[in-house]
Amino acid sequence: MNLPRPIEIVGGGLAGLALALALRRADVPVTLFDAGRYPRHRVCGDFIAGLSPDTIARLGLAPFLADALHHRTVAWYHRARLIRVQQLPAPALGLSRHALDARLATAFVAAGGELRSETRAVDLSAAPGRVLATGRARRDSPWLGLKFHVHGLTLTRDLELHLGTEGYVGLATTESGAVNVCGLFRRRPITAAGPALLPAYLTAIGLGPLAARISAAAPDPASCCAVAALDYSAPAPEAGIIRLGDALGLIPPFTGNGMAVALQSAESALGPLLAYAQGSSDWSAACAATARALHLRFRVRLTAARALHPFFLRPHLQLMLAQLTRARVLPLRPLYALLH
Repeated sequence: MNLPRPIEIVGGGLAGLALALALRRADVPVTLFDAGRYPRHRVCGDFIAGLSPDTIARLGLAPFLADALHHRTVAWYHRARLIRVQQLPAPALGLSRHALDARLATAFVAAGGELRSETRAVDLSAAPGRVLATGRARRDSPWLGLKFHVHGLTLTRDLELHLGTEGYVGLATTESGAVNVCGLFRRRPITAAGPALLPAYLTAIGLGPLAARISAAAPDPASCCAVAALDYSAPAPEAGIIRLGDALGLIPPFTGNGMAVALQSAESALGPLLAYAQGSSDWSAACAATARALHLRFRVRLTAARALHPFFLRPHLQLMLAQLTRARVLPLRPLYALLH
């Protein structure tokens, strides 16, 4: 009997970790490279919306999600005005990346996987058995993502979404009780730093009352993080390369679907990679099968999210969005289905 072919995964975010663990549980030799170390905070909404029980079962995620909060309602705000309360068709799972990434990494090592943390892979070229889950593509962009956790903050609903001038921010309670505050902003000449940076951006985009509310609570300085060079365009496909998670293409954060996309992309790649590792297909066939699965699963979702994103960022379109939402004309349930 031939030994399984090894798989190398570059990038230890959710997509890379979930795939690595699922492959190891099938006795595939897996080496996972990541430039950072665990646990760590990431710029992320810290909740999972749109993840099906089938995906959770196939990837064996249930033990890691056991303490996730179940978020069922979303309060939409335009500036300081409440414009809509949305009931989610299925609960979103409130769980921090700080906790989930570390749990998956620990389980991967316990399953016999080789984790090379604090190791930046140099060779990202196409090669049999190499999967790229390297995160977002870095391109010039005026957009900035900011995030931190706040203790002692009470939300009006399970989730809050606040629209400001050329930016928006989401709030979600995590498994620890801390509230995750995460926003997307057009970069501005703001000199604040650390826990003062995100409230300064909130004030700059017309969300001063929210900034005051957050500043009156207790931000966790260790959770402050930022990402720049955010590009939401579709990357060009490359032959012989499997890209997963954000490397496949960023989904705009207003969807709340980024964590689910990462996990679902790992699920889509699992079958073709198992076939390759077990010798029943070659690498080109595995790449082609994965590309087809990813295209079918995400094409409509990503296209729709990119088309709608300007309505959350451009002031005149955002005003239209707010008016339609307040008038209850915006079909939130069909849009949710389209974006998840």
